[in-house]
Amino acid sequence: MADLDNRIPVHVITGFLGAGKTTLLKRVLRDEAFGDTAVLINEFGEVGLDNLLLGDLEQEAVLLKSGCVCCTIRGELSEALKKLLSQRESGEIPPFRRIILETTGLADPGPINSTLAADTVLRNQLKPAAGICLVDAQNGLASYESYPVWTDQVAAADRVVLSKVAQAESAQLDKVREIVQRINPAAELISGEVEPAQLENLFVGVSGGKQWRPVQIQSWLGSPAFSAFSNKQQPAGQHLDGIASFRLQLDGELDWTCLGIWLSLLLDCHGANLLRVKGVLHPKDSEVPLVLHGVQHTVYPPELLTQWPKEERDSYLIFITRNLSEVTIRRSLQTFMESISRFPAPRILNG
Repeated sequence: MADLDNRIPVHVITGFLGAGKTTLLKRVLRDEAFGDTAVLINEFGEVGLDNLLLGDLEQEAVLLKSGCVCCTIRGELSEALKKLLSQRESGEIPPFRRIILETTGLADPGPINSTLAADTVLRNQLKPAAGICLVDAQNGLASYESYPVWTDQVAAADRVVLSKVAQAESAQLDKVREIVQRINPAAELISGEVEPAQLENLFVGVSGGKQWRPVQIQSWLGSPAFSAFSNKQQPAGQHLDGIASFRLQLDGELDWTCLGIWLSLLLDCHGANLLRVKGVLHPKDSEVPLVLHGVQHTVYPPELLTQWPKEERDSYLIFITRNLSEVTIRRSLQTFMESISRFPAPRILNG
């Protein structure tokens, strides 16, 4: 089934200073496989582009030998993205089919995703793509303990790359890996340097969108880290400074309109503490499931898969929260469903 969504995917790269964002970006900017990519960075100087320039397109954008367009972010992100799209439309810069956005080390990815969703112009032309977080295996534990935004970055990522693995002690590596998997058990975890053959695959996939294939959903639901948070098998010490990961399994076919209203209200009230929500849902009158994805205050339009990822047609909602308990969310959902008489309230099976 062809993907009719022609919007340009935007991949957000997060990671603290020293985690390896610059190293990764240098490789992207030199790789001809990314010749149809626009990369938004904070400063040209940080990625050492001097000997790569073919010539200035203008002060804020340069064309590289690889064919990649590299731009600096000046001012508001929304304006930088609109300017990039305008230059593409006018032919000032070569056409590109994806955007890679570098953030500062202390950036919270939530507002970035909100920018893409809230602005009509951007929403119609861009779509959120698989987010990548680089985690320094050597110093990640210190960053986790000192900066809450480190947790936000890990929670919002679809893929987490552990860098400096060779320099980290075995105990450090094990602890950082454990924390990452507890914060975001659904994320794909990559340890060590990304091999050249894997580099482009790092930027494949639309977060919660039509490029989620059943086999990917199956892998996500079946991962050992994810399974530990279901069916009352949650390990001791799951909560990390108020961070919790849990899964709600819902019984029967769901009315998406009703569930969507509840989820919107939940995000409105608790968005800052709702670091991530994902779901595979069985809507009424549909033979295929919906895939749901949201970060903090923003939930993206659900997408229909072409088939179920496994034989059981179960509905799941997966949450990563800060100071927002599983009990609170369960009670909120049950109360809301029961208050709307024309919609049957689904039973929450586990818990």
